[in-house]
This record gives sequence, C-alpha cells and structure tokens, in this order.
Amino acid sequence: MISQQSRHCTVELQALPSRIGQVRRIVSAQLRYWHLDPLIDRAALGVTELLSNVHQHAEPDKMCTVEMELLLGRLTVSVHDNDPRLPIVQDAEPFATCGRGLAMVAAVSESWGVRPHGESGKVVWFTLSASTAAVPKISPYDSGLTLDAGQTNGTGHRPAAPGRRSEHAPARSAVAG
Repeated sequence: MISQQSRHCTVELQALPSRIGQVRRIVSAQLRYWHLDPLIDRAALGVTELLSNVHQHAEPDKMCTVEMELLLGRLTVSVHDNDPRLPIVQDAEPFATCGRGLAMVAAVSESWGVRPHGESGKVVWFTLSASTAAVPKISPYDSGLTLDAGQTNGTGHRPAAPGRRSEHAPARSAVAG
C-alpha cells in the first residue's frame, strides 16, 4: 500500500496590514520548504486577498486562522474568521480600486469556495494543483560549468566533484513542515 503524507501548516493572527505581510512571507517560506516554489506567487496573492477581506469586513474582531494543507497533489489554503456573514462576489466598476479580491482568488486558483463554520464564523478557501508545480531541483553545482582548479562558481565555493555531494547544504526554512 502506498500512502502520501499530508503536510499541514496553521497560523493564527489578527488580520492587520502588518500581519498580512508576515503571513505572506510565512506562506512563501512554507511552500519553499515543501519544494513548491512555483505555487508561491498564486498562494501569496490568494491569502493576501482573503486576509484583506477579513481586515476590511470581518466583525466582531479581526482574529483569523490561515491553514495550508498539501494532500494528494493539491494545496488547499483556507482562512477561518469569526464573522458568520458570507462574502459576496461583486462586479467592480472599471476604475474601482477595490472589490476584485474574490475574482482574483478565482482567477489564480483551480477552485475556491466558502462554507459556514457553525455560528462561529466562516471558512473561505482556494486550491492549487501541486502536481504541476513539481519541478526537478537542480543544484547550482550541476550547471555543466567547467572550472579550472582553484576557481569558484560565483558563490565563493568550489563545485563538488562529479558524483559527490557538496559540503555545503542549501539553506532550509525555519518553518516546521
């Protein structure tokens, strides 16, 4: 039997502009850790739009939880807040400076939706396909560049000999995953 491990990340926050930027960086770092770099821009945009909606519309408070789950080749990003009112997709006027958030989430995601969460609020979510994000990781040492003895590859380090690993490991995210 082959089973695929679920990966999960949860962040609780108050949806204030400074915290939204921090969560965007956490989402980006987590996706890098999971080797899903091609999803970073769309996930960061989607979570920014959902958190901006919480900041602008949620009552009685701005507390929310952002959850990311990678399961069976699909990344689901959801935001739970304490306001039971469901969002409404609006047709924004051509020169309006707001009102397109959910349309943007729909445009960058495979699917999205909203569901009530009892009397304690709602969950707005979107999904991205992680299977198309899988790209082979190429080491900078595998560039095919031939260097003379004593030369470095621009990073200050000499490349590893063919068939050997470099003594320097790539940087890792501090975000648990």
